[in-house]
Amino acid sequence: MPSKPAIEAFFDEPTSTVTYLVSDPATGRAAIVDPVRDYDHKSGKASTASADRILARARERDLTIDWILETHAHADHLSAAPYLRMKSGAKVVIGEHIRAVQKIFKGVFNVADVSEDGTEFDRLVRDGDRLALGSLEIEVMHLPGHTPADVAYRVDDAVFVGDTIFMPDYGTARTDFPGGDAATLYRSIRRLLSLPGATRLFMCHDYKAPGRDCFAWESTVSEQRARNVHVHDGVDEAAFVDLRTRRDATLAAPVLLLPSVQVNIRAGNPPPPEANGVSYLKIPLQMI
Repeated sequence: MPSKPAIEAFFDEPTSTVTYLVSDPATGRAAIVDPVRDYDHKSGKASTASADRILARARERDLTIDWILETHAHADHLSAAPYLRMKSGAKVVIGEHIRAVQKIFKGVFNVADVSEDGTEFDRLVRDGDRLALGSLEIEVMHLPGHTPADVAYRVDDAVFVGDTIFMPDYGTARTDFPGGDAATLYRSIRRLLSLPGATRLFMCHDYKAPGRDCFAWESTVSEQRARNVHVHDGVDEAAFVDLRTRRDATLAAPVLLLPSVQVNIRAGNPPPPEANGVSYLKIPLQMI
């Protein structure tokens, strides 16, 4: 029988993001899920300290990294995928609906270099696709709603859910970004929660819900169905859409929304440098 995946979590507190190093104990083949590039918004300086910690751990365990798995084009952190690809030779993977997200934000930022066909990434995957991870398989689940392109990655009894759902005491992802939809997210979550109750769910973020003293990022299908504050069993689609819509109306934009989206629709790469060799990010200005 195939072994279960070995899973290590790396929590980036400035962005509340969890990156995972997932490996097959039998073969040492590995994948990295949702890697973070350190970025100081005030200075515009980026570094690779978080990514280097993961690479060091992979070397320590003698792992070969085959895949860098993005669950979606994140709006709260810059991806370290290009750096990890350069260092490891791994392929960068994202859901095929990234094309729709690229099209939306290419217009928002009025940029010419973004492809709209996903060619910035090494592999676009669709619902039901499977990737080899040594003796294990990675199954792709398309779970739109937060964005059109969100996917989860299932490896044996573990699912890396991206921003679809959070810890039970925190709830679910917002749906007010361009292309997001609360009803679609509800259906995606119900699909996710139709998996066996013991299935382990690994979050992409944790914001330490009020009353909880420590960060956490692992739950189960059974726990979510029983206790998720937004979408536990008994909450129907209409009630969820109403709750999610009212809550989203109160939320501020993520601090790193504008830089993150511009970089992440380019597979983690900055915009092309200008004549002076420097890359610049844009801020769409709305005079009110």
